[in-house]
Amino acid sequence: MHENATPDPVTTTTTAPTALDRAAAAAADGPPALRFPFDATALTETPINTERLVLRPLEASDAPDVFEYQRIPEVLRYLPWPERDRAEAYEHTAKRAAARVLEGDGDFFVLAMTLPGVPSVEESTGGASTGAMSTGAMSTGAMSTGTAPTGGEPIGAEPTSSTARDRVIGDMMVRVSSAKHAQLELGWVVHPDFQGKGYAREAAIAIRDFAFEMLRPHRIQAFLDARNEASAGLCERLGMRREATILEEQYNDGEWQDTALYGVLRREWAGARE
Repeated sequence: MHENATPDPVTTTTTAPTALDRAAAAAADGPPALRFPFDATALTETPINTERLVLRPLEASDAPDVFEYQRIPEVLRYLPWPERDRAEAYEHTAKRAAARVLEGDGDFFVLAMTLPGVPSVEESTGGASTGAMSTGAMSTGAMSTGTAPTGGEPIGAEPTSSTARDRVIGDMMVRVSSAKHAQLELGWVVHPDFQGKGYAREAAIAIRDFAFEMLRPHRIQAFLDARNEASAGLCERLGMRREATILEEQYNDGEWQDTALYGVLRREWAGARE
C-alpha cells in the first residue's frame, strides 16, 4: 500500500439477537415489579415539569380548554370519541379527571399539558369558549372514559383559586394494560394549534421516563389509528417500534379501521439512556 493511501475502512457485522439471547435478556429483567397502587393525585402538588410545560392531573375545571380540542373533527378522527355537545364534553372531562389510581387492569390517569404564560380559554375570553378551528391532529387511538373513586373534582366544578389558570393544550394518559405482566399504555391528544412545536414529544418523553422510573413496567405500549402518521412518528421518537398492524380492529365513523401497535421494553429504554 502506498504510504499516502487511505486504508480501507474496517467492516464490522452485527449479528441479530437469537431467541436464546432474547430469553436471557428477558430473564435478567426479573419478574413483574410494578409499584402499585399508585395515586396520581400526588402530582397535583409536585407536577412533572419539562422545559416548557407543566404536567399535572387533569381537573374537571379544565373542561373549557379540553372542549377546545375535543370538538375538532380532525382530532376526533383518530380517537374513539363521539362528537359531544358542551355539557356532554364537560361531563366526559370530569369522568376522566376523577380517574387517579393505578392498581389493576384498565385503571388510568390523565395529566393535563399546561403551557405556563398562556391563559386558559376561560381566562382569555371571560368564561366563553372560543370558536377557532384548526386542521390536523396528534392523538393516539385509545383514550379511556372510565371513572375512579378518588381524585378529581365534581362534575361542573369551577376553579377554586383566583389565580389565573394556564392553558391546557392537550393531555397524556397512562393506563394499565396488564398488571400481571407489568404492561402500561400511553395515550395523548394535543390541540392542533399547538402541534408542530415539539410539545407532544416533550410531554411524551417526560411521561415515558416517569413511568419507567417510578412505576417500573416491563413494557410500555401505544395503540393508534394506523393512519395517524404524526403519532406514529412520535412513537418512533420515543424509541418504540411498530410491532403489529391489527387489521380492521375497530368500527368507528362508519368504517372499519386498522390499529397500529407500538412498544418498547424497559431494558431498551434504559440502554438508550446510557
